[in-house]
Amino acid sequence: MLVGVQLPGIDDEAFASSLDELARLAKTLGLAVVARLTQRRPRLEPDAVLGAGKLIELAGWTGGDGVVPVGPRKPARRREREQDGEEEPPEPRGGGAPDEPPRATLVLVDHELTPSQARNLERATGAEVLDRTAVILAIFQRHARTREARLQVEVARLSYVAPRLRETGGGRDRQGGGIGGRGAGESASELDRRKVRDRIAELRAELASIERESGARRQRRSTQNTVSLVGYTNAGKSSWMRALTGSGVLVEDKLFATLGTTVRALQPESATRVLVSDTVGFIKHLPHDLVASFRSTLEEARDSDLLLHVVDASDPACEAQIAVTCEVLASIGATESPRWMVLNKVDRLDAAARARVAAAHPEALLLSAKRGDDVAHLRAELLAFFERDLEEEVLLVPYALQRLVAEAHARGHVLEQTHDASGTRLRLRAAPAVLARLRDALRGD
Repeated sequence: MLVGVQLPGIDDEAFASSLDELARLAKTLGLAVVARLTQRRPRLEPDAVLGAGKLIELAGWTGGDGVVPVGPRKPARRREREQDGEEEPPEPRGGGAPDEPPRATLVLVDHELTPSQARNLERATGAEVLDRTAVILAIFQRHARTREARLQVEVARLSYVAPRLRETGGGRDRQGGGIGGRGAGESASELDRRKVRDRIAELRAELASIERESGARRQRRSTQNTVSLVGYTNAGKSSWMRALTGSGVLVEDKLFATLGTTVRALQPESATRVLVSDTVGFIKHLPHDLVASFRSTLEEARDSDLLLHVVDASDPACEAQIAVTCEVLASIGATESPRWMVLNKVDRLDAAARARVAAAHPEALLLSAKRGDDVAHLRAELLAFFERDLEEEVLLVPYALQRLVAEAHARGHVLEQTHDASGTRLRLRAAPAVLARLRDALRGD
């Protein structure tokens, strides 16, 4: 069951797109959406998000009574109301047969809820309630495969859970202190929060160790040509990664199918070696704790020589998705690197739509990862970008330093190679940094 409140300043198209995206998030979790309930309001109801009438309508889908109870008692179910002879709540719009209205066991709210709002909604509906942040965290937790990604997601999840811990009653009141026990007067919820804080500290310490290793790997790649694929989730970044590098990265029509960073060489390799990295996708209202936890992963994009901003041109909400990506990149300091926009999935557009997106973004590349000619075109553009500043020089490499000849072949274009009594003479075209490294090595001899 999806719930959304249309606030002032949000137009109908943006509101519908946001709910569609929440439905896709639900599908990614393996959930079936039975209905959508929406309401226009000047602001979210402080107690339970929805107004009283809409709350009763929502309860009609879940079997609750639509009333926020006072105190810690559990929410009443519809059958209890029927036994008491109380008036039935209105039948939900779009429901099933009158005698068997569909029941929703989970309510997804397209807003960030306060702990009290989530608790009151659960009491009124008798169903579990998840806000947008909780849904995204659940998907990240399910899709995290590497140790680093699992730790990052766990830190974000615990940071989300900590302020939502509350008393559960049933003998968990304040207890006295003692050796090995809680401090005097420390409540159960305070103990739980302290355990969560301690666990977060442990996870962050372990993450710091992994991040140092990741930083060392990025440092080793700092002298190489690097490209990062960035963009909204499910825009087609992994499809481009597979097309450009021939790697077997996961490609699924799901949100957040990729969480870790994968780095592969552009294929087929040429004298100008280019490393391509696939990064985690972005989404509207990406939880701040997730951005903070994945900062080290996102730094791969910040440190790249070139960003390929992949956009699903076939998505009606692509303009909003472009804005979200730019916002997240700005938050991690990835605004200095050159950036190309790749309007992906143009094979799904008709001529009029293609002309419209081309006019809106004249500087962008209109391509499709499924078309071989487009893949070859982008590969050629990437090589031209990294070869634009190459310089030509003649180097004489003594026979005692023949390892430098192999490095010259690996890091640049050897235009001519001859041998004489002094050593190997190379006419080399390479990046200034590569030529400087080779000169330093020859002078060191």
